[in-house]
Amino acid sequence: MTSSPQAASAHSTGAQGTGVKKEAEQRRTKIVATLGPASSTHEMIRTLALAGADVFRLNFSHGSHEDHAKRHATIRDVEAELGRPLAILADMQGPKLRVGTFADGKVELIEGARFRLDLDRTPGDARRACLPHPEIMRAAEPGSRLLLDDGKMRLRVVSCDDTHMETEVEVGGWLSERKGVNVPDVVLPIPALTEKDHKDFAFALDLGVEYVALSFVQRPEDVQEAKDIAKGRAWIMTKLEKPQAMERLSDIIALSDAVMVARGDLGVELPAEEVPIEQKRAIREARFQGKPVIVATQMLESMITSPTPTRAEVSDVSNAVFDGTDAVMLSAESAAGKYPREAVEVMARVTRRVENDLEWRMQEEALRPDSDGTTGGAIAEAAWHVAQSVSAAVIVVYTQSGRGALQIARERADCPVLALTPDDETARRLNMVWGVRAMSVGQETPVYGVEGVVDQAVGLAVSEGYAEKGDKLVLLVGLPFGQQGSTNTLRVVTI
Repeated sequence: MTSSPQAASAHSTGAQGTGVKKEAEQRRTKIVATLGPASSTHEMIRTLALAGADVFRLNFSHGSHEDHAKRHATIRDVEAELGRPLAILADMQGPKLRVGTFADGKVELIEGARFRLDLDRTPGDARRACLPHPEIMRAAEPGSRLLLDDGKMRLRVVSCDDTHMETEVEVGGWLSERKGVNVPDVVLPIPALTEKDHKDFAFALDLGVEYVALSFVQRPEDVQEAKDIAKGRAWIMTKLEKPQAMERLSDIIALSDAVMVARGDLGVELPAEEVPIEQKRAIREARFQGKPVIVATQMLESMITSPTPTRAEVSDVSNAVFDGTDAVMLSAESAAGKYPREAVEVMARVTRRVENDLEWRMQEEALRPDSDGTTGGAIAEAAWHVAQSVSAAVIVVYTQSGRGALQIARERADCPVLALTPDDETARRLNMVWGVRAMSVGQETPVYGVEGVVDQAVGLAVSEGYAEKGDKLVLLVGLPFGQQGSTNTLRVVTI
C-alpha cells in the first residue's frame, strides 16, 4: 500500500475524499459488511465502502479460495482508489457437527419418543440416525441436551456409551439429513480449527488479511492455538457463540485481539432471553480490556428482501451502539440480499443518529472503565481528561503496533482520534476500532524528534479536515520515538 492508500490518505484533497472525511467525523461506530454473490464486483464493493463499510468480511464457510482471493484483490483496488485503509476479516467455518443421512431424506421426531444416535453410517429412519462424531458420545452424559437444526428440535440423553446415545425427544419436528447438532451442556474435546480451517487459515494469512475469526471457541487454549499459527501476521478475533466461552469470557478476551458477539449460534445454545444480557456483558468486558468488539447476526435481517428495515431491527442496531460496541455487522444482508448498499446506509444513519444523542454521550461517560494500571492506559486516560478540558478538536496518537490507539479508543473521547502509523497493516487493523481514523504515514516520510512529530501531526490534522488554525490538538507519542509499546508522552498543541 506504499503507493496507494497511504499516499492517497496523506495527499487526497478531492471532493470525494472530503466527503468521506466529513462522514467519518460524524460516525465513531464502525460497519462490517460481509461479501458474497450480491456484493463481489468492484463497483459494489466501492459502493459499500462509500456508503460506510469500514471492514469487509470474507466468510470461509462459503466460496472457494479463488473467490476469496478475487474479493481480497478487489478490496485492495478500492482501497487505493478511495485513499483510506479498509480492513479485511477472514471468518473460519469451525467444526460443524451434523447428523447423517436418512433413507427417505427426512424423518419426523415425535415428542416423547426414543431416538437413537450412533456411529453406524447406514441411512437412518424414525428410530435412529448416524451421528458421526464419537467425541460427542464420549463427552455426553445422561441429562445432556442435543439441539438439532438450529435448535428447532431438542433431544435429552437418557443413556450413552462410546458408540451410541439413547435419547428422548423433548421437542419434535421434521429432521432432514445433515442438519446441524449443538451440544450446549458439555465442553467437547474438539479443536476450534478443523483440517479445512487450517488450510483456510494459511491461505488467508498468505492473502494478507487483517483479522482471522475463530468459530465455536470453547476455551482460551483454542485462541492460543490460533495465535501460535498466526505469529502476528493477523489479529485473532474470537467469535462468542458457545456457553462454554461465556463461562471463561475474561480469559478468552485477554488472549484475543478482538471479539465478535455472534448471536446466531449463541442464541441456539442459550435461552433467547439470555442473549441480550450476554451481549452487554461481552461488550463491557471487551471495552475494559481495550479489545475491539463486533455485534453480529440478524441485525437487519429483513433487508435481505426489503429495502427498509423493521423498527425492531433499527432498535437492535441502536441498542448495540448504546452498549458501546466498536462495530456492527451485516451478514446475509450484504452478502446475498437484494439491497446491500441500502443496508450499509441504514447502519450508517442509525449509528450516526445515536452518536448525536445526548443520552448516548452521557452513557458513554458513565460506562468509562477504570484504569487498566498500565503507563499507556494512564496516558490515554489523561489525554481524555485534557481533551475534554481544552475542547480539543482532535487527538493524534502515533502508534506502531496499534496499542496506543486501542488505549485511547477505550476512553471514548468526544473528539476524533487520528492514529498515525508507519505500518500499512496497523492502519488497516485500526479501521475496526471505535472512533479511530488511521493513516499510514509510511517510511518514506520519517520524522525525527518531538518537534518533527508535532509538525507532521498538525499538518495532517489540518489537511485531513480534523482541525484548523486556532484549534487545540492533543498529541500522544512514545519517547524514545519509534519504539513499539512506549506511548508515554502527552502534549497539547495550539494550531
